[in-house]
Amino acid sequence: MNDRFAQPAAQSGPASPIGERLARLREAMARAGLAAYIVPSSDPHLSEYLPERWQARRWLSGFTGSVGTLVVTADRAGVWVDSRYWVQAQAQLAGTGIDLMKMAGGPQAQAHVDWLAQRLAAGERVGVDGAVLGLAAARTLQDALTPHRIGLVTEPDLLESVWNDRPPLPAGAVYEHAAADACVARADKLALVRAAMRERDAQWHFISTLDDIAWLTNLRGDDVSFNPVFVAHMLVGLDEAVLFVGAGKVSAEIAAALARDGIRVAAYEAARAALGGLADGATLLIDPRRVTWGMRESVPAHVRVVEAINPSTFAKSRKTPEQAERVRSTMEQDGAALAEFFAWFEAALGRETITELTIDERLTAARARRPGFISPSFATIAGFNANGAMPHYRATAASHATIEGDGLLLIDSGGQYVTGTTDITRVVPVGAVGEAQKRDFTVVLKGMIALSRARFPRGIRSPMLDAIARAPIWEAGCDYGHGTGHGVGYFLNVHEGPQVISHYAQPDPHTALEEGMITSVEPGVYRPDQWGVRIENLVLSRADGETGFGSFLAFETLTLCPIDTRCVLTSLLREDERAWLNAYHESVRERVGRHVSGDARRWLEARTQPI
Repeated sequence: MNDRFAQPAAQSGPASPIGERLARLREAMARAGLAAYIVPSSDPHLSEYLPERWQARRWLSGFTGSVGTLVVTADRAGVWVDSRYWVQAQAQLAGTGIDLMKMAGGPQAQAHVDWLAQRLAAGERVGVDGAVLGLAAARTLQDALTPHRIGLVTEPDLLESVWNDRPPLPAGAVYEHAAADACVARADKLALVRAAMRERDAQWHFISTLDDIAWLTNLRGDDVSFNPVFVAHMLVGLDEAVLFVGAGKVSAEIAAALARDGIRVAAYEAARAALGGLADGATLLIDPRRVTWGMRESVPAHVRVVEAINPSTFAKSRKTPEQAERVRSTMEQDGAALAEFFAWFEAALGRETITELTIDERLTAARARRPGFISPSFATIAGFNANGAMPHYRATAASHATIEGDGLLLIDSGGQYVTGTTDITRVVPVGAVGEAQKRDFTVVLKGMIALSRARFPRGIRSPMLDAIARAPIWEAGCDYGHGTGHGVGYFLNVHEGPQVISHYAQPDPHTALEEGMITSVEPGVYRPDQWGVRIENLVLSRADGETGFGSFLAFETLTLCPIDTRCVLTSLLREDERAWLNAYHESVRERVGRHVSGDARRWLEARTQPI
């Protein structure tokens, strides 16, 4: 099918699953004296990807997008989503009795907190599970509701009485990230965090974010799809540390290794009690953007709380030279997998039935043949023509396109390897490609080249670099509705901070790019109902000399895969842009060529010819 997102609408009415679930929630709300209930897309760790146990918004509404907030009152229900999910939510919410609420895009747009403040009466109460409500989000709610004398109730979790077959906590075993691949010892990482704690005069530091914990402990797991992390909390003291994790997840051997580094293993459920038991006069460091309201409420009043970014967030974002070298090798292997995939794709096109689902299957299989591969780093986005115009499109068995005829195929994919995490987007032609499509492709390429070549002073806040990529695209009268770049982990989450290249983000001091950070560069242009173009490479921040004006940084391109020149209008490229592209392709041909042969090698040679 070529429908953009023609997924079957969820059923409604008293006999439908969605209708029955909402009815049960409303009964629980009435018993608790609540006029409204909020179900965020969140878990106790404020994760981007949620374990099944905390997929409550999806279970209640039928909307499967990764981001969205469900609000239920006695007579209304709505899911608030941004423009990336409007088409998907419109289809999936149809007939459920749940409204699509657009977070932006016109005079009728309204945030859910403002909608509640205007709709509820003084004295009424709003409920939400404080265990999954971010501290910053809770403060925003309070600021909106308190002037209207609307109460906020954060206990209990009503889903416990409504969701009868709620999945349990993930039970998968935790494993060591081998020392040779991790490159930095667990004890050394603890020392870095403790040094930052001392700078803040903090005796304790509480961490809930799973990638921070995985980085700090040099442990990995598979509790969260696509991210090699495990569900846990951690309390770090100046002389001891406690890892709160589910029973049976940590083997005796790993527990003994942790103990040698001063880390004790405790029950996952004991984290709140541990916070509540901190001594009089203690100082606790927390990151208000990375901890929940429920955990913050567990801290006694006699404990002084210091709010600052998690020290581990800074530390893990700055890859060591040894890690950077392993990432370079990983990129060669990932590039080889892509060469094998694209060689098959071009040979099979028109001879075999290829769908957007086939793309995911074949890409994953090609990566799985490469050393150190663990899993995809996110759900592959393969969008043909109009589907490619939705930045977060996801093909399903019920709705996907067959790759046939003429047009553009956008593929955004990545892999988790024990020596690095990859994320790449390429657009390739299918059949004939028109002048307008080539123009869009070329202006996006110009934006990607502009930022990839940028040199900038150390300390420049990363959101300010966004305009460098957009300038050539703006010049063509185009724009795109997502950020230009995000941080990428080292065998960790494909999205990590603190850096983010996006004019939508606040240019706070902690967002400054530093040497060793890996960031995506991914500008785009999207024509609704027609096609989409996005070109993405990962880059490494590197020192680039000193001048009388201070230290400068520049980007080293890490990703190694040809950019399809069949889609390029060479007349739009300046000579220096053409030189950059040719030099990039020469590097791709030389480095990836070491790892491929036969059809893949021939494809690589053909697609890296200079223009």
